[in-house]
Amino acid sequence: MGKRTVIIVVYFVLWATVHSALASLTVKGWAQRVFGPRVMRWYRLGFVLFAVASLMPLMALVVWSPDYQLYAVEGMWRVLLMVGRLGALVALGVATMQAGLWHFVGLAQIVAGDPLKTGTMQVRGFFRYVRHPLYLFGTLLLWLAPSMTAYQATLNVLIVLYFAIGSIHEEQLLVDEYGAAYEDYRRQVPRFIPWPGRVYRGDSVA
Repeated sequence: MGKRTVIIVVYFVLWATVHSALASLTVKGWAQRVFGPRVMRWYRLGFVLFAVASLMPLMALVVWSPDYQLYAVEGMWRVLLMVGRLGALVALGVATMQAGLWHFVGLAQIVAGDPLKTGTMQVRGFFRYVRHPLYLFGTLLLWLAPSMTAYQATLNVLIVLYFAIGSIHEEQLLVDEYGAAYEDYRRQVPRFIPWPGRVYRGDSVA
């Protein structure tokens, strides 16, 4: 394992640790005690901006460092991969909208009367078939690249592992928030991979 690979792994693990900690109820509770309840209006937006900004140096290292190319697909297969990647990007955008874009980035919380309440659980679109469509389409977007370097592959593996681990933490927060409603949803719908006959049949929003 080369020096840059070690840096990529260590940086991402540190980033993922901080990211998970900031998303935890423990840190959110601490922020409310120190800065007051009104801080939660801005917490999600700050969380998103920090996550993106702190990930940029790692992305720059992966993109700009000289690297060994694992493969480069040409011809019709390249076209098919690019079409698949475009489809994954569009689906990712749609799933983000279905998740509630303004709440996802933190803008809804700024104008909300009570930023800690999200209301009743609603299940839309792709979320009726998989519990984590953002992670599913994000994974497809990463791996349908028509060319791949060693550093890219390393980062992709780390991201997918984080998707898997992060989904467990995320679901625990959702159980705490929605209780039996989310437990029922989780029993009906697969985590990442759609499966025939497994679809959410409770109250949903198309």
